[in-house]
Amino acid sequence: MSHWAEIDGNGAVLRVLVGNNESPDEGESFMKNILGGSWVKTSVNTMRNVHYSQEVDENDQRVPSEDQSKALRKNYAGTGYTYDSGRDAFIPPKPFSSWVLDEATCWWVAPIDYPADGGLYVWDEPTVSWVAVEE
Repeated sequence: MSHWAEIDGNGAVLRVLVGNNESPDEGESFMKNILGGSWVKTSVNTMRNVHYSQEVDENDQRVPSEDQSKALRKNYAGTGYTYDSGRDAFIPPKPFSSWVLDEATCWWVAPIDYPADGGLYVWDEPTVSWVAVEE
């Protein structure tokens, strides 16, 4: 299956539809001619500029593909994402105003690393810090 994101004139993703890889007629021109609008192909297996196989490891985490040339447009598109044609990337909505875009992955990251002590934390924007969750 192929996946296609419809984008508006500002690059905002309006919707994502599934096509058929076996049909050469279900590409960008098909989407545009039949449905109208502007369409950009996206990969359901790509996240943070890594293409994943269907395999999972012992921790139920997906395994990166051996062929990373399949990584497409940094991230799988979603409604509310933005397609940046200069970066040729889908960028998720910015979760907090203090977070910054990682250019390598086109993913938003906190300005302070997540604590590595094994605890559970949530981001607190007013204090620009990670706050421990009380259990």
